[in-house]
Amino acid sequence: MTLAVGRLLLVGCGKMGRAMAQGWLDTGLDPDNLAAVEPHVATAEIARHLGIHAVSDPTELAGDFMPDWVVLAIKPQVFAEVAPKFAGYAGISTYLSVVAGKPVAALRALVGDRAAIVRAMPNTPAAIRRGMSVAFAGSRVKAEAKVACTALLGAVGEVAWIEDEAMMDAVTAVSGSGPAYVFLLIEAMADAAVAAGLPQDLAVTLAHNTVAGAGELALGSDNTAATLRRNVTSPGGTTEVALKVLMADGGLPDLMEKAVAAATARSRELAG
Repeated sequence: MTLAVGRLLLVGCGKMGRAMAQGWLDTGLDPDNLAAVEPHVATAEIARHLGIHAVSDPTELAGDFMPDWVVLAIKPQVFAEVAPKFAGYAGISTYLSVVAGKPVAALRALVGDRAAIVRAMPNTPAAIRRGMSVAFAGSRVKAEAKVACTALLGAVGEVAWIEDEAMMDAVTAVSGSGPAYVFLLIEAMADAAVAAGLPQDLAVTLAHNTVAGAGELALGSDNTAATLRRNVTSPGGTTEVALKVLMADGGLPDLMEKAVAAATARSRELAG
């Protein structure tokens, strides 16, 4: 199988950039069609060990390397400094930005009005090709580019498209930040198991595997999460009394709503 999306220029070889690049290579991308720009020496060296041709500055790219895609996988803090260095590809390449909190208009202001831009929000399970990516296509993105972008993002997990970019703030709060919420749940379950008398190693094993197994069950089931929850809950049993605590006023549903609202608001602030 070959990932036929043309040539890719990856800007940033941090964890997300490397996860995406590894997914592309594993899905059949010709390594000669992938180049990367990463100024940090240690990070660039890690990328090279994965088979990624990484240079420290765009001026070091081969003169005949003209990318079909410029993938921006950099931190929001360096976005305004780094993005203009790749403005020369506007009108030639399609940009795929996975920079958190930065809208299409912000990138267009840095690289020019001719730029065709896709904004996407993948999440960290992309590292094991179980990510969830949500994408929004700017007005200059062609239909065939959307197809290619679905293949690019699909190399590291599932892909969904939205028509309203304003939804990306909530997407970031739920999917982008969501793995941290699940990791906190695992921590809390393990700590509670220790408090209930279980040894630490067993508590951690139970928490990790219970969350992972329940997630797989939910993903593979035709039932809703609510139905699956009810299926586990016997009247008058241990699960029911625990859920009464978790679902009480101010409990997990209310806390999650507040958490997602706070993250959504912060995403909007970062966009400014």
